Amino acid sequence: MLVIAGYLVVLGSVFGGFAMAGGHLAALFQPLELLMIGGAAIGAFLVGNDAKAIKATLKALPSVLKGSKYTKARYMDLLALLFEILTKIRRDGMMSVENDIENPESSQIFSKYPDVLSDHHLMDFICDYLRLMSSGNMDAFQIENLMDNEIETHHHESMVPSHCIARLGDGMPAFGIVAAVMGVVHTMESVGLPPNELGMLIAHALVGTFLGILLAYGFVGPLASLLERKADESSKMFQCAKVTFLASLNSYAPAIAVEFGRKVLYSTERPEFTELEAHVKQAKAR
Repeated sequence: MLVIAGYLVVLGSVFGGFAMAGGHLAALFQPLELLMIGGAAIGAFLVGNDAKAIKATLKALPSVLKGSKYTKARYMDLLALLFEILTKIRRDGMMSVENDIENPESSQIFSKYPDVLSDHHLMDFICDYLRLMSSGNMDAFQIENLMDNEIETHHHESMVPSHCIARLGDGMPAFGIVAAVMGVVHTMESVGLPPNELGMLIAHALVGTFLGILLAYGFVGPLASLLERKADESSKMFQCAKVTFLASLNSYAPAIAVEFGRKVLYSTERPEFTELEAHVKQAKAR
């Protein structure tokens, strides 16, 4: 809803201000200018990206109309899940979670947290490192390096849509100039027309520059920033799991390990210590 509200503010401010200054809104309606700018931008987008980037961008675009799924409740579920897993390992040994790791969908522990279970990237991350931890006395520094590399790879992939949209927005002012130049060329070849008609042609040509800049900075550019923010949020779940696992590998108790994980969360979603403790107890009772 914020995206739609923002777009309405942009349109209302720009076109409303133009109308209040005495401008005629009909003069700004130039579908051919939009065709040239939009068509050239889409063509450049297809040329400048491979099939994987195009597919990832098209898949990510609908998410801009949805709120963030990375809420405090989701982070608390992740920490409660990690606490239960680490507590079971500490009490019964690493092999006690083998069935949970291999079949998380049928696990009594994982099934308590459907939001975490539905994130297959995060589930792969958790289960893979639990397997590594169960395979022997792993060096915490080596696992940390491996985790960092995997998180970096995930973040790089998540940032592809935002980079594609940002480059698309960067090119739109230039395509607006191209559309304006085409309009000027058309005006110059019509130089024999009366002055009032030439003035209309020049006005139409200038609309191309206006539309290119408006689309770039009022519509496309903000989408790139929003997608970048969503990519950063998705990586925070992995960082939380990473810090918790490393604390456990360094022999910290599960309650202390999840406290390490809690500390890396953004302050807007980070639960209080007592709040998390109560949530963990409630989850264990289910």
